[in-house]
Parts: sequence; structure tokens; C-alpha cells
Amino acid sequence: MSSRAIEALNYKAPHRNWSMRAMKLSPGGFFLVVILLAATLTGCGRQADSGAAAEDGTEYVVGSDASYPPFESVGVGQQVVGFDVDLLRAVAAHAGFHVRFVNTPWEGIFGALAQGRYDILASSISINAARAQAVDFSDPYFDARQVIAVPHGANEVGSFADLRGERVAVQVGTTADDDLQRLVGRDSANIVRFQTMTEAFDALKAGRVKALVGDNGVVAGFVRHSNGMFFTVEDTASFAPEHYGFAVRKGREALRGKINAGLAAVRADGTYAALYQKYFGTGR
Repeated sequence: MSSRAIEALNYKAPHRNWSMRAMKLSPGGFFLVVILLAATLTGCGRQADSGAAAEDGTEYVVGSDASYPPFESVGVGQQVVGFDVDLLRAVAAHAGFHVRFVNTPWEGIFGALAQGRYDILASSISINAARAQAVDFSDPYFDARQVIAVPHGANEVGSFADLRGERVAVQVGTTADDDLQRLVGRDSANIVRFQTMTEAFDALKAGRVKALVGDNGVVAGFVRHSNGMFFTVEDTASFAPEHYGFAVRKGREALRGKINAGLAAVRADGTYAALYQKYFGTGR
């Protein structure tokens, strides 16, 4: 699905009169001119056609918690796959760089970025003020909202406020975790935290928690594949819209600029809409 930039050499030969003047120079002077011409050509580099950026060959290492389908999960050969992966690869192709994905736990992912283990984080990261103090975000690439998953028959849960006094599963360190802390208190034993969303879903299946709170794209996919065991509750009054962004270390403006340019390109050429259709069933 990812669109790929095709490189082309776009160099125009120097004007013929320049060459004739060079021939009149002394042997040493002519040799110097040839060296300067070679340096000029090397500095020009290659230009890609179709308005895409020049391929600079740079590979950036991307950290991603591959336990959050359909955004990122582990596929064949233990490769990280998903919407975020396909999207960032398309962005990279347009912007002229390469990416290599590494599966990493969500807890500690921002510290790993700060330590230089990763250049980019692509892990369904909601942009918020607290995170923006530690990392720089790309332009938003996905609109999300928290939703609640409950078993069929749990009709008493119609809003977020109804979760007071109930054991609720979340992935640790997520915005769902933050929202529950505001509802029931930071140290409430009713917030049941898991390292991955898969573990949180398993707890809901096993009846160890009354409900689960998470991002709409992930929760909807889980409910869709639950054979009718669960349904989602949306509470737009309690949950504000969220926006995902790719994260880079503070100060890496050049890299952030490349990502934003690539995002604009994939939106303009229809790649983003095609990927959205592939993973979520409707074009954007």
C-alpha cells in the first residue's frame, strides 16, 4: 500500500562556452577547474521526480509497541506491521529516508527515545501537553477517542462515570490510565494496569475486570473479533478527542520537518486514504 518515490538523475550539463574558456587555461588551471566542477556536481546530489524528496540514504530506527492492532502488532517473521508502520514507510518514501522498526514495550518507550536508542516513535501516541514537554511531535495523523468495552449484559455501564467502584483494565501509562486516575484516584485498586492491550483484553474475557478503557481504533477491533461477547460504550462528554503523532527527540527539527513533509504528501496523493480504508474500513 505504501507509495514509493522513484529517483531520477536531473542534472543539466554546463553551458558550452564555459568549457571553451576552460580549454584556454594552463594545464594546472584546467585541472583545478575540473576538480571544482566535480565538487559542484557532487554537491548537487540526486533529485527525485514527481515532487518527492531526494533519497539521502539515511535510516532511522523507529520504536513501536507492537501490541496495539491494527496500528502496530507482530506479524510474520516477528516483523512489526500495522497502520502506523505502513503510514510511516510511505512518509519515509516521500521524504527520502528509510525506517527500521523495533518492537519495544510501551512502558519506558519515551526514555528509550531520550537515550538515543530510537530516532522516531510510531506507537499510536496521543499528543498532549505533558508529553510535548519531553518530545517533539509531528503533525497529527489520526483522530482518536477513548471508549469503553464491556460484556453483553453489563447494561448498567452507560457512561464513564458508571465505572466508579468497578475494576477496569487499562494499558499502563496511556491516556486511558490518566482518565481513570482522574475519575477514581491515582492509587485506586480498581485501576487494573497491564503492560499490553492484549493482556488487558484477556482480563476482560476472563471476567477479572468489569470493563476496559482504550483508544477507539484498538477497542473497536477487539470487539469486532469477540464473537459478540462485548460491546463498546462511547461517552463523548467525558472523553475529549485525541490526536496521534510521531515523536522525535527535542530539537530534531530537521527530522520532524521531513516527517511532516511526507505526511502532507501521502495525504495529497491518496495514500493516506487508501491505508485508512485498508485498516478501518472507511476512507479519510
